[in-house]
Amino acid sequence: MGVIEGEGGSALAKLGNIKLSEAARGLALAMPPLAYTLLLLAVPILAVIYLSFTAREPDADGNMVMSFANYVRVWTDPLYLHLLARSVGISVIVAVITVVLAYPIAYFIAFESGKWRHLWILLITVPFWTSYLLRVLSWKIALGQSGAINSILLWTGLIATPFEGLLYNIGAVVTVLAHSYAVFAILPIYVSLVRLDRSLLEAATDLGDGAVRRFVRITLPLTQRGVVGALMVVMIPTAGDYVTPVLIGGKDGIMIANQIQAQFGKANNWPLGAALSVSTMLTIGFAALAILVLARKAGRLAR
Repeated sequence: MGVIEGEGGSALAKLGNIKLSEAARGLALAMPPLAYTLLLLAVPILAVIYLSFTAREPDADGNMVMSFANYVRVWTDPLYLHLLARSVGISVIVAVITVVLAYPIAYFIAFESGKWRHLWILLITVPFWTSYLLRVLSWKIALGQSGAINSILLWTGLIATPFEGLLYNIGAVVTVLAHSYAVFAILPIYVSLVRLDRSLLEAATDLGDGAVRRFVRITLPLTQRGVVGALMVVMIPTAGDYVTPVLIGGKDGIMIANQIQAQFGKANNWPLGAALSVSTMLTIGFAALAILVLARKAGRLAR
C-alpha cells in the first residue's frame, strides 16, 4: 500500500508539474503581445493623461507643476465645448447614416449575391486599397465648382451656374466621412447576417409573416450586435478625424481634432492639447456607452 500511495503521490506531483509548466508556457506565449499592447497603447495613453495635468511652463526650479487648470479651461471655454459637441454630433450622424446605407448592401451580399458573394466583398473594399488622403482629395475635386457633380448638374440643365455649397461645410464633412468608413460598417453587419439562422426566417414565412414583418421581428433584432458594432467602429474614429475637416470642411467644418493638432503644433501647448484629447476620449466613451445602453433596451423591447 505504501508503495502504491508513493507511486500515486508521485504521479499526482508529476501531473501538477505538467499543469504548472503548461500554464507557464501559456503565460510566456501571452507576454510578448501583452507587452507590445501595453507599450503601444497603454503607455502612450497614460503619458497623455499625465501630461494633461501639468502646467505649460515649469516652476522656477524647472520642475513640472501639476494642475487641473487645463481641464478647467477645456470645460469652461465656449469654443472647446462647441467643438466637442460638434465633433460628437458629426460622429453620431455619420455613424447612423453609414449604418443605414450599409445595411442594405450587407443584406444583399449575405442573402442575394449567391456565388458572387466574395466578389462583391472584394469590390466594396477596392476603394480602400488607396490612401485615405487620396480618397479625401478625390472627393474635394468631385465636390468642387468644376468637379464631377457640378458638371453633371450643368449638363442635365438642373442648374445654370456651378453650385458653390458642396464644399467647406458640415454636410461635406459628413458625406466624405460616411463614404470613408462605409466598409467598416458593411463588414460587421454582413458577418451578423451570415450567421443568422435561416430556419427562423423560414418558420416566420410559414407562419404568415411578410418580408417587412419578418425583417422587423427576426432579422433586425438578431443582427443587432452587428449594427451596434458598426456604429461603434464608425463613430469612435470619425470623432477624432482631422484630415477631412481641414480639406473638406473649411472653417465651418472644423472639429475638435483640428484644435488638438493646433495645440500640439502651432500653439506648442502640449498640456492643453493632452487635456483636449482626454476630454474627447471621455466624451466619446460616454456617447458610446449611451448607445450601448439604448441598444440593450431596444433589444429587450423587441423580445
